[in-house]
Amino acid sequence: MKPVVVAVIGCGSIANLAHIPSYVKNENAVVKYFCDIIPERAEKAVAEYGCGTAITDYHDILNDPEVEAVSVCTPNNVHKEISIACLRAGKHVLCEKPAARIYEEALEMQQAQHETGKILNIGVVNRFNCAVNRIREYIQSGELGDILQTYVSFRCHRNIPGLGGAFTTKAIAGGGVLIDWGVHFLDIVMYCCGDPTPKTVSAEIFSKLGRDIPNYVYESMWAGPPVLDGTYDVEEMVTGMIRTSGPTITVNGAWAQNIFENEMYIDFIGEKAGIRLQYGGDFTLYSVKDGKLVSEKPAFAEENHFETEINRFVDCVRSGEKLASHIDTAIITARMMQAIYDSAETHREIVLEG
Repeated sequence: MKPVVVAVIGCGSIANLAHIPSYVKNENAVVKYFCDIIPERAEKAVAEYGCGTAITDYHDILNDPEVEAVSVCTPNNVHKEISIACLRAGKHVLCEKPAARIYEEALEMQQAQHETGKILNIGVVNRFNCAVNRIREYIQSGELGDILQTYVSFRCHRNIPGLGGAFTTKAIAGGGVLIDWGVHFLDIVMYCCGDPTPKTVSAEIFSKLGRDIPNYVYESMWAGPPVLDGTYDVEEMVTGMIRTSGPTITVNGAWAQNIFENEMYIDFIGEKAGIRLQYGGDFTLYSVKDGKLVSEKPAFAEENHFETEINRFVDCVRSGEKLASHIDTAIITARMMQAIYDSAETHREIVLEG
């Protein structure tokens, strides 16, 4: 297979953690451009990975017919603009999660994909995770019976990322803990349960703990130190319930909470059995066998799900296969998150389907 010529737009943390090293390892891909508005980041990528050209304007990529595929690893506020421009320039796109800041922007991206016929995948990387796919197989095989309820917990004690910076500025990120962490947890539930139709959403969000930036006490801040004169207008906590055509989804999330526990897991509660997935780790199956209550922790070979995601993206550029991370599935989660924000703003239930 002729190598797929790739460009990476945005050379920050997720690009260097996942996208770039995965492309470099893939024999069927070659990176031609590293693009970042901060020149040093793009130049560092060229030096570190020994390939490609450093540029600062993504329009150079649009105008290069050799480039077939693009990873968009930028802040959320330019996901729509760059992804649509790349699609209309004839490029296939893998855009990091979330698809966009708001549902309407994600819809515009989906429309552009439908009009151009080019691939638009969203970086919901857990759809390529081994443990997640094993759970999906259990559910599809009927091992758990009907899934009645799912509970997602993405909660940390004091862990607002880069307080005062891009992560906590609504105009850039679109939201806080829900759009940053919650998108992954909701997407896992949707994927494992066969992408059920959301029907109603009732939720509240809270933006309290990070308001006084200079006096915020924290354990860690992985996206950089606080910007003391910066912006904090997103939520650090969210709670809600979603009714779907399948199970209910109960949401409990927090970047920061006054409970000294970090709880990152998903419960799938079925009529025959249940599963607790530790996010990013293994899972335990709880059931009844031979009149006894039993629990099992399956062991299996793990793979790097970021590498799997990139490899599948490269392959589908040639095959045309529609992956599970396609915009047509990611748009469902985008709609649910928008409904959570709308419900919190209006303090009422949002009806999506009768």
